[in-house]
Amino acid sequence: MDQTERRILGQPLPVPTAQPKKRRMSMMSFFSKVSWTLRFQKQESLKNMFSILAERAQDPNAKKRHMAMRGLGTMACETPDKVRKYKKIILDLLVHGLYDPVSAEVILESVKTLTIILGKIQGKSLGSFFVDITLQTRTLLDDENDNLRYSAFILFGQLAAFAGRKWKTFFTSQVKQTQDSLLIHLQDRNPQVAKACKTTFRACSPYLKERKENSFQTEEDQRNPKLCRQLVKPAAM
Repeated sequence: MDQTERRILGQPLPVPTAQPKKRRMSMMSFFSKVSWTLRFQKQESLKNMFSILAERAQDPNAKKRHMAMRGLGTMACETPDKVRKYKKIILDLLVHGLYDPVSAEVILESVKTLTIILGKIQGKSLGSFFVDITLQTRTLLDDENDNLRYSAFILFGQLAAFAGRKWKTFFTSQVKQTQDSLLIHLQDRNPQVAKACKTTFRACSPYLKERKENSFQTEEDQRNPKLCRQLVKPAAM
């Protein structure tokens, strides 16, 4: 697990103070078990753990769905080979989490985990998931929650880096519809969100077809292979 991924996943799970101690311990135990299993257990145990995460990701209980999304993120960091093997299933679960109807925590965790997974697979073979992820991420750029807004800008910038020829026309239309949000959040009240927005603006500027002198991104930036990595540089929120 690299430093970026550690920081993305390393943020503490928000636990209300009124939550029973027994439940808090249960959640901590669950994540410890996921990490331990992924690092040391045999293939069969890993398969069983993935089945548990997949089941919890669809649980009616929002807390369990949230735990599952974090678990999938841990799996992506600890065993990237599993991401490739179960890519379609994992993406399907995360996209459902991205559209969660009741829990902002589930949505936020889904955004973070998608950012990690897209980095692991370099945005390859996303299929129609690219459309689903882009459409929902775009709506989150104006969310009231600073953490969610910040993470959404990071993910949207990654999507810009991975759109490629196949999704160029579609993503261009999405960026044009997002232009007002990009410009507004360059002056976001949260300085870290504003910084993430500026980096994402640079990634999206080729789709806006701005004039070279008015663009945040130079030709050198467009050819810079480090641009995608800049999108997931950690920043304290």
